[in-house]
Amino acid sequence: MKKFNIRKVLDGLTAASSSSSPFSASAQPGTPRENDVVQETLQTEHFLLCKTVRHGFPYQPSSMAFDPVQKILAIGTQTGALRLFGRAGVECYCQHESGAAIIQLQFLINEGALVSALADDSIHLWNLRQKIPAILHSLKFNRERITYCHLPFQSKWLYIGTERGNIHIVNVESFTLSGYVIMWNKAIELSTKTHPGPVVHISDNPMDEGKLLIGFECGVVVLWDLKSKKADCRYNYDEAIHSVAWHHEGKQFVCSHSDGTLTTWNIRAPAKPAQIMTPHGKQPKDGKKPEPCKPILKVEYKTTRAGDPFMVLSGGLSYDTVGRRACLTVMHGKSTAVLEMDFPIVDFLTLCETPYPNDFQEPYAVVVLLEKDLVVIDLGQIGYPIFESPYPLSIHESPVTCVEYFADCPSELIPALYSVGTRQKRQGYSKKEWPISGGNWGQGTQSYPEIIITGHADGTIKFWDASALMLQVLYKLKTAKVFERARSKEEKPSTDIVDEDPFAIQTLSWCPESRMLCVAGVSAHVIIYRFSKQEITTEVVQLLEVRMQCEFSEVDSPDPGGEQTPTLPSSGASSSPQESEPPTQQSTGSNSSDGARDNIPCLQVRSSPLKQSPGYQVELVIQLVWVSGEPPQQITSLSVNSSYGLVVLGNGNGLAVVDYLQKTLLLNMGMSELYSPSDPYQRQPRSPRKTRQPSGALCDSSDGANPSEERCKSPNSGSANCCLSFLLPLRSIQIIRLHSFTLYLWFFFHSDAKDNSFTRSRSSSVTSIDRESGEAISAFYFCESFPRKADVLVSPCLLVGTTQGSVMMVALSLPPGDQRLQQPVGIASCGTLVSLKGGILTMSLLDAAGALLAPSYETWYDPNASDEEKEKSRRRRPASPPSSQEGQDTQLAVLCSEKQAKVVALPSQTRIYKHNITEVSFVLRADVVQMAGTNCIACFCANGHIMTLSLPSLRPLLDVNYLPLTDMRIARTFCFSNLGQALYLTSPTEIQRITYSQETCDNLQEMLSELFTPVETPEAPNRGFFKGLFGGGAQSLDREDLFGETTAGKASRSLAQHIPGPGSMEGMKGAASGVVGDLARARIALDERGQKLGELEERTAAMMASAESFSKHAHNTMVKYKDKKWYQL
Repeated sequence: MKKFNIRKVLDGLTAASSSSSPFSASAQPGTPRENDVVQETLQTEHFLLCKTVRHGFPYQPSSMAFDPVQKILAIGTQTGALRLFGRAGVECYCQHESGAAIIQLQFLINEGALVSALADDSIHLWNLRQKIPAILHSLKFNRERITYCHLPFQSKWLYIGTERGNIHIVNVESFTLSGYVIMWNKAIELSTKTHPGPVVHISDNPMDEGKLLIGFECGVVVLWDLKSKKADCRYNYDEAIHSVAWHHEGKQFVCSHSDGTLTTWNIRAPAKPAQIMTPHGKQPKDGKKPEPCKPILKVEYKTTRAGDPFMVLSGGLSYDTVGRRACLTVMHGKSTAVLEMDFPIVDFLTLCETPYPNDFQEPYAVVVLLEKDLVVIDLGQIGYPIFESPYPLSIHESPVTCVEYFADCPSELIPALYSVGTRQKRQGYSKKEWPISGGNWGQGTQSYPEIIITGHADGTIKFWDASALMLQVLYKLKTAKVFERARSKEEKPSTDIVDEDPFAIQTLSWCPESRMLCVAGVSAHVIIYRFSKQEITTEVVQLLEVRMQCEFSEVDSPDPGGEQTPTLPSSGASSSPQESEPPTQQSTGSNSSDGARDNIPCLQVRSSPLKQSPGYQVELVIQLVWVSGEPPQQITSLSVNSSYGLVVLGNGNGLAVVDYLQKTLLLNMGMSELYSPSDPYQRQPRSPRKTRQPSGALCDSSDGANPSEERCKSPNSGSANCCLSFLLPLRSIQIIRLHSFTLYLWFFFHSDAKDNSFTRSRSSSVTSIDRESGEAISAFYFCESFPRKADVLVSPCLLVGTTQGSVMMVALSLPPGDQRLQQPVGIASCGTLVSLKGGILTMSLLDAAGALLAPSYETWYDPNASDEEKEKSRRRRPASPPSSQEGQDTQLAVLCSEKQAKVVALPSQTRIYKHNITEVSFVLRADVVQMAGTNCIACFCANGHIMTLSLPSLRPLLDVNYLPLTDMRIARTFCFSNLGQALYLTSPTEIQRITYSQETCDNLQEMLSELFTPVETPEAPNRGFFKGLFGGGAQSLDREDLFGETTAGKASRSLAQHIPGPGSMEGMKGAASGVVGDLARARIALDERGQKLGELEERTAAMMASAESFSKHAHNTMVKYKDKKWYQL
């Protein structure tokens, strides 16, 4: 007799049920039939990943340059990033591959090119005539370190000073070194016994291009004659030099020194300075030298035709000004203005009307680059007001703690937010237009509205218009206004669970259609906002306190024999905040005999009337309270539904459901009650360790890299043990009543001593025991579905996901419309729907045709409008899901966790598709998004992979290794949106936007802005009759003859190495190979031909203009002399 093997039978059943194809299983109720298959239209060719644009302030700026003709500003950073700014909406981001700091930038003025000098002793030539700038040439110095660069206006020869004190000259067209070298030992006096130090300044005389001014760090300045190759004059001063500035007539120059002095020199009097001044030094009465001050790091000397010159300098403050902020000093005539800055000054530039150094400069503004801001000062108005910046540089005004991205929003949202946001703008700005006005906007066809919401450490929330690859702040909401502020450290309440930033935003839920906003902060508080266009004054802020706790021991376990049913509030009782004691009073909290805090919230809601401007206005505040000396756990998940009037929040203890229409707590349920008693997925509770979990704010403590132990953590993992709950008698004085009873949950915090975050690691080293040690709520999803297998009609439901991979279904019973505000909402837990590996990240619902079933919502109405207007606009979106026929599934639940994705048919709850996303890593962020008229799942993994899966079959469509997880900032802020858009915070100050849509990538060139626009160079200043007659004007220099290979010879090959850039023709030719080589070469040839044709056209136009000018002069000469005799000529 053949032996019966039960294991094989079970394996067969498992294989049948877990097959990825719905047709491999035998026909059974709930299994999709062949004619029910969803036709998927998304294919691999619909996806392509690329960066689009970067917004925000350049992180760790190091240098700056300005093109006065093109009106373009360039900023370099310590990480090798290059940011270019023009008019509002014109931005560009580039990156040097080496990542070395940019020490200096030089524009080829009005040429559409830029030279960057890096700390790794390389210089690069950028082509700005294309929408995505590229490097044409690079030159890497091998034996000397670069310290300073200078490129004269309308010159192709770049001077490069080095640490050894030498000056080399580079042809910027070919990026080759000239044989002409100025050696330091020839520049200084022969009698000098010490090395002069690095070159800190190079500039040519504005009136004589043949004279080069060289400043050495030791305090020596040399006027070098390029033709005779010797020093004309040497100017010596005891203090080190930081910068040098010319007077436009070329007869004087000013030096700034390390002792806070400015020395003015006449070029023909090198013996001693013509003037020595200490702008911020105290002048002694006995005639002694003034006390030394801090170094003047930079000085600029700009002349005006009609008045006194401007002298602008940074630094130089007295040493006794301890703690004083960085200052910019503007000296104009006899007046001296000291302008305090919020951050240290990195660099500044004075913007002038002319690009010619030998003309009156006519300065009109000063651009000041600070460590964390960019300020432009108007020099033409009294008081020197600043210009209002059109750039989105205030993202980091307070550290960003969370980000949400909404593409294809309702079209009326952006105008509504803008209208209330314009009232928040500051006053006192300059009335002139923004002076950095170069470039042109892109001509893309992408026109759908996009909104980015950022939450910050100080409790502010900012709404940004992100449409058409631009970013503009729309509206700013300050959530901290709801609470009382401690005036000093001594007055700080001892109930704070975070040392700093108690108002920091942790997560938010926003319904664009109803404009309902729900915000959760790190102090275990939730604020519900409604949008209104009218100003109101709220006398008392509505407050609801929630007590979430659980208590158990190792022997405690659920009673398997008893029937556990979720308790529903009785319909006969009612509750409102007015019926209970005012929550802000001290009577709501108590201290036990041993001093343990109990029933006290972490923050105190303000008791005085709250004036609320048009915009988002507080509807209700929910606070979790301390329980028996233990602080409340931070909220890990949050969701709001305007159609149901419900807010649900969850943490490691369980979940709480709040009715914000009736201002009541409906349900306070522990983790164990979410599982039914016979649930096979139920986790048995474990005894927690008694260590308290330190809770830290979400924002970075410093701008540097995060500690290594904070890396590669799953942001959705729980940190509290799952727990049991039981009923205790209601104490109405200490809490708001929940109808006839409430659920009390006792809990203990559980964390590792080394872990200061609220998350747990999901790395591969985590053991199964550690993974089982805690469970928290990680995701919510409101929907209209089938709560149980036997249901044939849809009803309001709530899907609940946990960090252990369980998905539970909760049924909601809403009273009829007229009785919604009188009767309570019924809630019943229906047990576990399915279980996945890893924490649940996202959940969604599809209909039988694969279309997304979005949660129902209530259209927006102004809560402060009249009742008639409310009734006209207040209507709930009808439920679209059809009812189910017996034995047939009409819905598909899409579930995605940190490890896998599943699709479950409803109401049969049969799993029809399954896909293991990753085995070696884990998913950080997943979203169900709309793409090309259908839907897919977009995932970002900790190993840097971005993937998309089709729906409902979960076919892999895209898998690109894009960005490895380097710190928690990326994990915390990465988010996907519809139509192939995504973003993340790439630094504390910058948002990087990317697209995974092939269509957007194809149209990206059209959508991007143009930096270079054809602008005619201003005419050179008129020399005047007498200056031309007696030679007093500017002296030109034939640099080609002086520095060319014919005269100067070749430079040493070992000095520097030339590297063709990827944007140059050489680089493109080198990259063209294989089958596509011929095609690429043909394209290059066309580009070269087009470039030559363009140059020919420009030359032709120039020749025509020259010919016309010559004809005019010839005609004038003929008219002048036609009637004169030969002896009168």
